[in-house]
Amino acid sequence: MTTILSIQSAVAYGHVGNSAAVFPMQRLGVEVWPVSTVLFSNHTGYGQWRGPLVAPSDVREVVTGVEERGALAEVDAVLSGYQGGEEIGAAILDAVARTKAANPEAIYACDPVMGNAKSGCFVHPAIPVLLRDEVVPQADLITPNQFELGFLTETEPADLGSTLAAVDRAREMGPSTVLVTSVLRPDRPSDTIEMLACHEDEAWIVRTPHLPLKANGSGDVTAALFTTHWLRTGDLRVSLERTVSSVFALLQATLDSGRRELQLVQTQDAFADPACEFTAQRVR
Repeated sequence: MTTILSIQSAVAYGHVGNSAAVFPMQRLGVEVWPVSTVLFSNHTGYGQWRGPLVAPSDVREVVTGVEERGALAEVDAVLSGYQGGEEIGAAILDAVARTKAANPEAIYACDPVMGNAKSGCFVHPAIPVLLRDEVVPQADLITPNQFELGFLTETEPADLGSTLAAVDRAREMGPSTVLVTSVLRPDRPSDTIEMLACHEDEAWIVRTPHLPLKANGSGDVTAALFTTHWLRTGDLRVSLERTVSSVFALLQATLDSGRRELQLVQTQDAFADPACEFTAQRVR
């Protein structure tokens, strides 16, 4: 059985961080061990929230407790998302190092959350630098959006060629596999959006309609699903198509509901048995 140690935020209301990522992975039959970095009432996009940050020392203690059970050897991947501070980043990297010591075949999947093209960076100014200089070089798989890919590689990816070139630069930093979300090529139809997956000399891209909604947590679901499919299949095209199809079904259901939060339970079948509605095109 695939086992993932997921170190992310948690909220009581709504779905972001582990509160978005755990359920889809479980629907795929994955054993997920969530470690919380915050315990908030809701995501910060509402402008108001309650609850504590989890101290980095407490995150380390939780991982140590798992380690003391001899369980880190069972972990196939460590997954991380939004990092609220530099010390949390260090705690995550410590967990990765301990996991890989217990299981050298384990991978580190990092969603380098820092912002997007529309709103720019929305994290503390130290976080993007930390991700670029310390975290991403330790990762095996990263899932940046096109904006984040540009910051990590100090480039401005726009068309397919420059985006692929930026991916190559990112892979030179350490990760062997890169999933680029929210790819916005200038020559695409205006009502579409794309996702690009690259590994070694192979690259695939998928285009979907661009739905008119802002869905907090959708990136967390995307990273979780792609990590799971990649671990299980080792097939880049299949992993991309299954991830895109499930995420699109989730976003469409959320849009149709008229609600602000992701409709995870309502679309659970799209995770467990993803119908590949969208076909990837090989671009390298």
